[in-house]
Amino acid sequence: MLLPATQRLRRPLRCLRAWGCPPSRSLMDLRELVSALNDFASLSLAESWDNVGLLVEPSPPHSVNTLFLTNDLTEEVMEEAVQKKADLILSYHPPIFAPLKRVTWKTWKERLVVRALENRIGIYSPHTAYDAIPHGVNNWLTKGLGACTSVPLRPSAAPSHPAEGTHRVEFCADNTEHLDTVLNKIKDIQEISCLTTLPVRVEGEEQTRVSLNCSQKALLEVVALLSQNSLLYHKTEILLLQKPLLPHTGMGRLCTLSEPVSLSDIIARIKSHLKLPHVRLAMGMGKTLESPVKKAALCAGSGSSILKGTEADLYLTGEMSHHDVLDAVANGISVILCEHSNTERGFLSELHDMLASHLRNKINIIVSEKDRDPLQVA
Repeated sequence: MLLPATQRLRRPLRCLRAWGCPPSRSLMDLRELVSALNDFASLSLAESWDNVGLLVEPSPPHSVNTLFLTNDLTEEVMEEAVQKKADLILSYHPPIFAPLKRVTWKTWKERLVVRALENRIGIYSPHTAYDAIPHGVNNWLTKGLGACTSVPLRPSAAPSHPAEGTHRVEFCADNTEHLDTVLNKIKDIQEISCLTTLPVRVEGEEQTRVSLNCSQKALLEVVALLSQNSLLYHKTEILLLQKPLLPHTGMGRLCTLSEPVSLSDIIARIKSHLKLPHVRLAMGMGKTLESPVKKAALCAGSGSSILKGTEADLYLTGEMSHHDVLDAVANGISVILCEHSNTERGFLSELHDMLASHLRNKINIIVSEKDRDPLQVA
C-alpha cells in the first residue's frame, strides 16, 4: 500500500538520526596526535634509561579514531585492542625496552609488534614522563593518603639550560691586540655561544670584559687556551649554568598529611583508593597499627631507588627489594607494598578524562578491560 507522502519522508529521517547517534568524532593524524601527547607530558622528563615515545608506527599516513589506554601491553590486551579497532595504543609501560634483534613470531614481545603492524596500530609509551608530571601517576597515588601536601622526592630540572651551553667563562684583558688573537682562536672552538665583549673599568684601568657560554667539552679547550697567558688565566671566572628546577615536577612524592592518621587508617584508605582487598605491610621497628603517620614517601611502581634514605613514617610503593624493606623497618619506617602495577593502573581512568579534554574530544578514548597485575594471591 502506498503511504502518504509525509509518512514516507519521516521514516528515512528516523533512520538518519539513528545512524548519527552517538555523533562521530573527527580523526587525528598520528603525528599530530603524538605531538599533542608530547605536549601533555614532555618526554624530556622521562628517565635517561627509559624507552618512551612512539615505539611502533604504521606506514604513513595513519589516522587515529580510537586511542586505547593500558598499563601493560600483553598479548591478551593486544587482542582486545584489535577487537575494539584501536588505531593507537598508549601503553604506560613500554612493551619494547630491551632492543629487538629480530621481529618474528617466536617471542611474545615480537608478536606484539607483528600484530600491531598487521592491524595498522601504533604503540606509544610515556612511562616515567607520566611519573614526573604534576598531574601524573605519583600525584594520583597521593590521593590515597587523604588530605596532604606533597613535593617531589627527586625534582626534575628544566629540559634545557636558561642559555646555551653548560658553563659560562668570563675574563678581563687590557691588551687589545693580544685579545683579538685570543678571541679569534676562541671562535674556532666548536660549541661556543653567546660570545660578547664589553668595555669596563677595573681598578681605574680601561679593560675589555669577555663572556662566553660553552659546553663541557669546549670548556677544556677554552681553559687550555687561556692558560697559555698567565694574566688572562688568573683573571678567569668559570660559572656552572645550572638548569632551574620545575615546580611540582619530579620522581616520587613526600607527602605531609594535614592531620596525623593511624597506620591502620592509612592502610584502609590505600586499599580503597587502589581497589585492593589486601596489601603487604612491614611494620617499622617499634611501630604498631595505631602509630601515627604524618609523613609518607611514595613512588609508583618499583620505588626503592627513589625512597631510600628519605625520612618518613611510611613508604608506599608497588615493590621493594627484601633488603631495602629490612633497612626501612630498622629505621622505624613502615612499608606498604601493593604490587608494581597496582600503584599505577588506577591512574588510567583519570588519564582518560584529562586526555579527552587535552585533545578536545577529537577522538574516541577507551581504557583496557583486560589489563591487570599478573600477581594474584592463591
